[in-house]
Amino acid sequence: MSDLRTVLAKPTWGKALARPRGRAAGIAWAALTVSIFSGWFVITRFSVTRELRIWDITALRFGIGALLLAPVLVRNRTRLAPAAWGMGFVFAVLWGVPFVLLVALGLSLTSAAQAASIAPTLMPLFAGLFAWTFLGEAQGRWRWSGYGAILAGLSLLLLAGAAASGPPSAAGIGALAAAAAMWAIYTLLFRRSGLAPIESAALICFWSAVLFLPIYWFGGLSRLDHAGAGEIALQALYQGVLMSGVAIFTFNRAVSLLGSSAATAIIALIPAIASLLAIPILGEHPTPTEGVAIAVIVSGVLLAARKPAPPDERWENR
Repeated sequence: MSDLRTVLAKPTWGKALARPRGRAAGIAWAALTVSIFSGWFVITRFSVTRELRIWDITALRFGIGALLLAPVLVRNRTRLAPAAWGMGFVFAVLWGVPFVLLVALGLSLTSAAQAASIAPTLMPLFAGLFAWTFLGEAQGRWRWSGYGAILAGLSLLLLAGAAASGPPSAAGIGALAAAAAMWAIYTLLFRRSGLAPIESAALICFWSAVLFLPIYWFGGLSRLDHAGAGEIALQALYQGVLMSGVAIFTFNRAVSLLGSSAATAIIALIPAIASLLAIPILGEHPTPTEGVAIAVIVSGVLLAARKPAPPDERWENR
């Protein structure tokens, strides 16, 4: 516990948080992350319900990502101490292969709207709770109110989905909740790791590829020969380029500039965007009740993404 407190307590980005321009830039990076992640839930759901499987999605994401970001590790090899590589391994466990497999499992057992609501919505709740528990960061009444609204909106969304198409899969919800908790821990650790956003993305892809690709290849898990060239190309672009490179970098930048609580709260906007994208791509139409639930989640996001309370700021500047 003391080691975790020591790692989390390292203030790396306090000066950026103090600048209004840095906050505006952080919101812009978070908005770009939301756009990419929203499409990811829809695109991944599209393939896991057709020819490709979870293993193919994961291999394309981290195999291509590792190749694209390998120059970053080569160029920065003198800067990356053994401790940085070790932290990269931890990041890969939290936001690498296990995370993707859990989300993909949740997507295969639920809908794109449900999956995009559960994982991104629970993540800011976990991040705020962990920051409050391990860091002593006072979230303030506005953030707690926002977290409450996000949770209420998620509950209403699940109830609406159950009324329309039956109870959601318990295993699917459990997988998505576990992924959200891992994502939240990653945001807290990254912000104090001292790694640049692109370095973290490169290390995540490197370790994920090293750990997973041998299992994928020699375990006979590939179904790439069953899918069309268009589907493979789509997944290679979205998973390998946008998710493994662009999205990890943009999310890391948002966390660096906004802090973990505000950045993760903005990520909870994903359900609204993903639900809209799922209509033309997957034919999944949200009910009016689900629309109200998403609106409640958005209102909670606006509250939870407010500027940190003074106790938070004092912590950041210590």
